[in-house]
Amino acid sequence: MVGKLDGKVALVTGASSGIGEATALALAAEGAHVALVARRAERLKTLSKQILDNGGLAMPIIADVADEAQAHDMLLKANAEWGRVDILVNNAGVMQLGSIDGANTEEWRSMLNINLLGLMYATHAALPLMKAQGGGHIVNISSTSGREVLVNAAVYAATKFGVGAFSEALRKEVYTDKIRVTLIEPGAVATELGNKIADTGAQEWVKTWLQSKTPLASEDIAAAIVYAVTQPPHVNVNEILLRPTDQQ
Repeated sequence: MVGKLDGKVALVTGASSGIGEATALALAAEGAHVALVARRAERLKTLSKQILDNGGLAMPIIADVADEAQAHDMLLKANAEWGRVDILVNNAGVMQLGSIDGANTEEWRSMLNINLLGLMYATHAALPLMKAQGGGHIVNISSTSGREVLVNAAVYAATKFGVGAFSEALRKEVYTDKIRVTLIEPGAVATELGNKIADTGAQEWVKTWLQSKTPLASEDIAAAIVYAVTQPPHVNVNEILLRPTDQQ
């Protein structure tokens, strides 16, 4: 059976778990060749084997998107391997919650470097490739925190508001180059993200909040991404906001 993305090349950051992993699997299932980017080599190796065993094609790339050189190199590696990069999914992200007063500012830098600058670096590297090949699609993963700010999420929300602003400016800049831009804004999603919160009180709050509802699965976000990138060339899905049915 012919997939909707046969012949396309996709690069997914943060592919070692959660939304990134589910997205890589979903894109591969539609026939895309997928470059898998993350820092955890073993997880990428396992995911790559899973895609290959299912008849797809994948290439693991160990990289930290917060490092500008590595972010650029990962795009060049995918392009060198398959001759193009049609889809870039900027998914890599971290979430550290807690009060501003007394915060560990290294956590702020980590979120800014990965959530925002890493996304920008990858986009910066992808644009010349996409322009040279006549088009492409950039998908940026944000959050409902990019629309609504909660107490103890000031800096995380700041990065996600930044992703939204960057995405809209990018869309206006590159639409004449036939490069589409989609912003994905999920609400509560059951992933590992909350488990890595250093502030134990904030981590417990997130767990309780997720348990109070039926959260989205990573596969739900992946399905939204597949929807956006499989639309006809004249259709640019600018934004997808999705929440669990029982999230206010």
